[in-house]
Amino acid sequence: MAKEGADMTEETECMIDTNSAKDAGNVQAPGGGKEMRAVMLAGFGGLNKLRVTKKAMPEPQDGEVKIRVKACGLNFLDLMVRQGNIDNPPKPPLVPGFECCGIVESVGEKTKGFEIGDRVMAFVNYNAWAEVVCTPVDFVYKMPDEMTFPEAAAFSLNFVAAYMMLFEVANLREGMSVLVHSAGGGVGQAVAQLCATVPKVTVFGIASCFKHSAIKDSVTHLFDRNIDFMQEVKKISPDGVDIVLDCLSGENTGKCLSLLKPLGTYILYGASNTVTGETKSFFSFAKSWWQVEKVNPIKLYEENKVIAGFSLLNLLFKQGRCSLVKKVMDKLLCLYTQKKIRPVVDSLWALEEVKEAMQRIHDRGNIGKLILDVEKSPTPLMASDSTETSEAGEEEEEPEGDNDSKERMPFIH
Repeated sequence: MAKEGADMTEETECMIDTNSAKDAGNVQAPGGGKEMRAVMLAGFGGLNKLRVTKKAMPEPQDGEVKIRVKACGLNFLDLMVRQGNIDNPPKPPLVPGFECCGIVESVGEKTKGFEIGDRVMAFVNYNAWAEVVCTPVDFVYKMPDEMTFPEAAAFSLNFVAAYMMLFEVANLREGMSVLVHSAGGGVGQAVAQLCATVPKVTVFGIASCFKHSAIKDSVTHLFDRNIDFMQEVKKISPDGVDIVLDCLSGENTGKCLSLLKPLGTYILYGASNTVTGETKSFFSFAKSWWQVEKVNPIKLYEENKVIAGFSLLNLLFKQGRCSLVKKVMDKLLCLYTQKKIRPVVDSLWALEEVKEAMQRIHDRGNIGKLILDVEKSPTPLMASDSTETSEAGEEEEEPEGDNDSKERMPFIH
């Protein structure tokens, strides 16, 4: 529980300091340059590695757009980055985050297609969780007039990933069936909405039981993640399904492969089963790896099955396919303006509440996307809720009890 009066946590004091200088454009760095607020990851590990700090404001280079950020997306991948649970992460300290939206504040030389004042959303190769970002023009897209900033922050990564997996990789067509894990999350809800744009597509969704009432209308059949979903699916569709979208990995891989119909496609786009505690666990990683069914190419050939992997960020930042992503984004924005798809926003959080927001993702408590609202004032007592620190800077252990009884965050209804 939060302490009152003078017994204020370090995080709450930090929030007060940063709020007093919230207009970063008026803050001068010691060298005369401007400063901004940003979420800084000091090192890989637990929640105590994150804090809001001030850093020099970037300026756009040739071909870049400078964006005054209004909102940022928060994804399970960001939690894995914090733990250092990804391949070849950049060396900390670093500013996390891969997607944001806001208003164009300036453009670099040789930058075409955008003007000051444009409302945009963008992919960023890290550094998104800040008041200002600069990113190449190839990763920036204009927002529809009717789209809000929270919607834009929830749109880019989730819907582009869902669309490309369904249509570019798996070739979704009329009458097919799709099984999606984490159906209540941002990608899961995007998948469900996009499937609804194709006639007679059956969607099997797997999610925690407490999410069922909120998402039951978005999928055809919904199952509790703690039951044997294989048997439940086969009761409805004895032949299995055409497409499986798996963000878990581990023991689910073998089950999902066995559910594929001939010519079916299994797509792995995450490995959240490797995350079990607050910090990186070699045991969890090894267990997940060991549980993955070893793929026999001859068996794939005999059973006519397809295994694929998908990483949107690698496609953008390592493999140079931004032109393909741009075409997909254009299609998605058409669907949005036609009111056929709309991102589901779970909740809004101030930058100073990033720890609590990450904890909600870790607990799989979100329905839709969590958003960091750069202009939102933090709730003063929230910072001490889950990450009180000792004088040595280590996290205090929480007393045992029902964590669900805590009031962690302000919901959007």
